[in-house]
Amino acid sequence: MMETERLVLPPPDPLDLPLRAVELGCTGHWELLNLPGAPESSLPHGLPPCAPDLQQEAEQLFLSSPAWLPLHGVEHSARKWQRKTDPWSLLAVLGAPVPSDLQAQRHPTTGQILGYKEVLLEHYLFTGNSSKTQGELFLLLDSRGAFHTKGYYAAVEAKKERMSKHAQTYGAKQPTHQGGPAQDRGVYLSLLASLRTRAQLPVVVFTFSRGRCDEQASGLTSLDLTTSSEKSEIHLFLQRCLARLRGSDRQLPQVLHMSELLNRGLGVHHSGILPILKEIVEMLFSRGLVKVLFATETFAMGVNMPARTVVFDSMRKHDGSTFRDLLPGEYVQMAGRAGRRGLDPTGTVILLCKGRVPEMADLHRMMMGKPSQLQSQFRLTYTMILNLLRVDALRVEDMMKRSFSEFPSRKDSKAHEQALAELTKRLGALEEPDMTGQLVDLPEYYSWGEELTETQHMIQRRIMESVNGLKSLSAGRVVVVKNQEHHNALGVILQVSSNSTSRVFTTLVLCDKPLSQDPQDRGPATAEVPYPDDLVGFKLFLPEGPCDHTVVKLQPGDMAAITTKVLRVNGEKILEDFSKRQQPKFKKDPPLAAVTTAVQELLRLAQAHPAGPPTLDPVNDLQLKDMSVVEGGLRARKLEELIQGAQCVHSPRFPAQYLKLRERMQIQKEMERLRFLLSDQSLLLLPEYHQRVEVLRTLGYVDEAGTVKLAGRVACAMSSHELLLTELMFDNALSTLRPEEIAALLSGLVCQSPGDAGDQLPNTLKQGIERVRAVAKRIGEVQVACGLNQTVEEFVGELNFGLVEVVYEWARGMPFSELAGLSGTPEGLVVRCIQRLAEMCRSLRGAARLVGEPVLGAKMETAATLLRRDIVFAASLYTQ
Repeated sequence: MMETERLVLPPPDPLDLPLRAVELGCTGHWELLNLPGAPESSLPHGLPPCAPDLQQEAEQLFLSSPAWLPLHGVEHSARKWQRKTDPWSLLAVLGAPVPSDLQAQRHPTTGQILGYKEVLLEHYLFTGNSSKTQGELFLLLDSRGAFHTKGYYAAVEAKKERMSKHAQTYGAKQPTHQGGPAQDRGVYLSLLASLRTRAQLPVVVFTFSRGRCDEQASGLTSLDLTTSSEKSEIHLFLQRCLARLRGSDRQLPQVLHMSELLNRGLGVHHSGILPILKEIVEMLFSRGLVKVLFATETFAMGVNMPARTVVFDSMRKHDGSTFRDLLPGEYVQMAGRAGRRGLDPTGTVILLCKGRVPEMADLHRMMMGKPSQLQSQFRLTYTMILNLLRVDALRVEDMMKRSFSEFPSRKDSKAHEQALAELTKRLGALEEPDMTGQLVDLPEYYSWGEELTETQHMIQRRIMESVNGLKSLSAGRVVVVKNQEHHNALGVILQVSSNSTSRVFTTLVLCDKPLSQDPQDRGPATAEVPYPDDLVGFKLFLPEGPCDHTVVKLQPGDMAAITTKVLRVNGEKILEDFSKRQQPKFKKDPPLAAVTTAVQELLRLAQAHPAGPPTLDPVNDLQLKDMSVVEGGLRARKLEELIQGAQCVHSPRFPAQYLKLRERMQIQKEMERLRFLLSDQSLLLLPEYHQRVEVLRTLGYVDEAGTVKLAGRVACAMSSHELLLTELMFDNALSTLRPEEIAALLSGLVCQSPGDAGDQLPNTLKQGIERVRAVAKRIGEVQVACGLNQTVEEFVGELNFGLVEVVYEWARGMPFSELAGLSGTPEGLVVRCIQRLAEMCRSLRGAARLVGEPVLGAKMETAATLLRRDIVFAASLYTQ
């Protein structure tokens, strides 16, 4: 037995460690990692078995004090499983790469954890496609993390040489795609021959398509990777596992095909495979009897079964909307399956190059890039809201605070509380400003100034975000610079960066001539005037002594105004001369005539327009028709009039008293910000919560006081589509249907395979589908009216009626072997749909009894019974 040791997270090594950390089962020892939030589990199917005493103790612990465990997720918008506050789902921690910035702490329970060891990985490119080229394996990233450009260029050269020979033999035309099944077969035959020679089996081949997994495995049926004793062990295991199935189910094409593959040491694992077959594949793979496993990425997420070698069929995948390269986190997650702890000193990761070799930059980013940050998948559901509204012990806001989505903003709560206490103490010690006599309107003056500054900044932001505004900021444009170093100083733009996302403007700016020429002898930059003298009368900067200049890089926010004046300047020459004069050798050289001319023009403008030269009008000159800009301009002029008429500025005590008021107001503003961050109002999901409550109120699920009504209590019994199911019940849309028809109709709510219902359905089902869509449309319209972002089309589009006929015939008693001809949906997805449908029928049975509908309850009980039979509900091999 392995020696146990304590695990420290985050690891002392800044690198990500592939961990094989926690094992569950009969030992009764476990470790609980308490990460705030992380409410998503990536487990696509059941959890490992757990001893009864451990389960009972865990239930008592977690039900009294729920704690979330960090589980890795899938970067796939269509593959997200919401985790419930269920102790079974809280007891699942799998071996996986753990980010070094993971924040974790030990739960106050007694437990032990198995030691972990880092398994080093080596990454290769494989360019072979025949027995002659099976040795074309090139090291790209070694176990120390060094990227080998030599190996990359060797792979490129090998590929180029083969393409050249192909052109000489068959002509210059060379396909750029990755080839069909025949070419794939050649690649895998050469790869597996190389791996067998190097004793690097078993291997997991990650393929990002269920269909390609099946094709590639079927194309290798000429291989035989198992010995006679292994074949006997596989045969006996298959017979024992399949004996629980009825005769016709044992003759399913998928069962027969998988049995043939397994006897040859091949396996397939994806969501389209029957659950019992997936468990058989997993168990045989864990025994080392499956030598080559073709799997989708979910195998790396929910099954803790490392291999000696991992192969990537491609570095591109479809994420539900577009094809894209693998993200670093996805690549690391799958590559981390390479290397068996205690057996392999290093794991081998191979990327197939069927077409051209990928770009070096793309490979470097994928293999060595920083994994994307964890994104919370916590979402508000109507069931959650209704259940929490029914209890007084926990509010919805408290649940949101515990979610991982709020963790970044809530982790500094103690620091915010301390800062708030310090500011409160500091505010109490401040001297009250004297606002008598002429200073009676000092508070109004301050508020007008703050509002004017915010309005001007808003207008300036709109200008900088507009196309015309950016076009006006070309070389030669005179601008007013206002930042920490320069206060209302004129400058002329010399150069504009080509980066469209974050433009930088290299600008020549007027400044005072320093007393010392040594930059180290210059004093600190003059701070911005402590009170807004610009509000009384805008004044341009004018040098008090000799005029000097400097060249600075400005952001759009550093420019207070864009003038109408454009100078003719030679930006490159000025920049070259200024850069030269920064060197000690040329520091005393006089500036070029181009520099002197530009400085004199700017100085002449400043002297001629002390209140500032004419500026571009955002509406008339830049054609900004945004109402916020138009209204902002009108409001700014009104505020300027109010400020000009203020009496406080005429008092000799104005500067000192303004500073006192300004300090007090700034402290109060910061205190308001901290109070907001500590309050429920800062919750990111709070607006959505109020919108969903308004939906519930509109539909009659809660009253104005937030009390849950009968319809709301019914919706609480549903695990998904709670509003739609409740509305169907209260509309009596299900009561008139037979049990098998109800089951078929409800399949549209749980089916994950898009498709049409077809034309062979009975009229009752066709009418039922239209009625379900009509109810869904009505709910979607209410959601839109209450402010939710989901459109009516998106809400109705969640319904998929592609398996209505399949479920209908299954509920009528048709054998599973005959269902394949009714739909092209993979068997595994059909089973998943029927299993979820049976759960929904049980939920509806309880809801019907709650509202006093015994007839509907009996029909739902019958429907669940009709669904629960044969291979679809075969017991898990892990529990037998």
